[in-house]
Amino acid sequence: MKALIHHRASEHMLRLDDAPTPQPGPSQALVEVAAFSFNFGEVAFRTPDLPDGTIPGWDAAGIVVAAAADGSGPPAGARVVTFGWSGAWAELRAVDTAELAVVPDGVDLAAAAALPVAGVTALQAVRRLGSVLGRRVLVTGASGGVGRFAVQLASLAGAEVVASVGSPERGEGLLELGAAEVVLGPGAVEGRVDAVVDNVGGRQLADAYRRLSGGGVVVAVGMASKEPTTIDFEEARIRHDGGRIETFVISVPLGGDLRYLVRLADQGRLDLAIGWRGDWHSYAEAASQLLGRKVRGKAVLEVVREPGLR
Repeated sequence: MKALIHHRASEHMLRLDDAPTPQPGPSQALVEVAAFSFNFGEVAFRTPDLPDGTIPGWDAAGIVVAAAADGSGPPAGARVVTFGWSGAWAELRAVDTAELAVVPDGVDLAAAAALPVAGVTALQAVRRLGSVLGRRVLVTGASGGVGRFAVQLASLAGAEVVASVGSPERGEGLLELGAAEVVLGPGAVEGRVDAVVDNVGGRQLADAYRRLSGGGVVVAVGMASKEPTTIDFEEARIRHDGGRIETFVISVPLGGDLRYLVRLADQGRLDLAIGWRGDWHSYAEAASQLLGRKVRGKAVLEVVREPGLR
């Protein structure tokens, strides 16, 4: 089969090449991949020490070609969205049935590939805030994949969402997704917020923490800035705020959360936030656009097969 493999000498350490066909375990389905998505973290922070030939990739959507041998999961022919810590960027993927969800016919299968890591991260991060009904929630990096999902999910949960972005262009469309206001960086927020989902880190995390009301929480999800964060906690003590920062790690398996998000998408209540879409031969362009912060939402790459190949 063909796969987008790790190759240290190539641009973005990636090359489209031949790879072994995966052999599924008893609780794994074999999926013919229709599309996969790039997440900023797996492109920007992938270690160069991976062996050449490794197939990276967390998120993929496709068709089950062989159901799991233990009887778990959907049958052959089912449309599914899948998660795993590797193996997504290929024509075929073996995936644990606890890490997938069936995609209804009314949801674009390729677009569903945007959901696993970004969508579930946003969902779990918003849950960590507790009840947000009637509360003011700041989302930093709101134009990115996780950010656009977090804006929507916090709004659906009843929050007044403040979306923080790096430029007016990156803020386009966020009001339509449920943001009450869009600001250029957390330093531009007027007044206090009750909670924060931070996707940027660095100075923006420190600025967001300063805007936090007493008893509020910042869930630190990502570090898109690639910068360390310095916070003056003495200043916070003087203000008597009592807010806190929690680091975020995604909880697996993702199957249950994926089913919930797919249902929202099928009901028209969740936009899948695709900012770049093309076939996988354009992977270098997609990676460059993502790393250059030029993609509003997710980058989705569709698998194009050679005639006669499965």
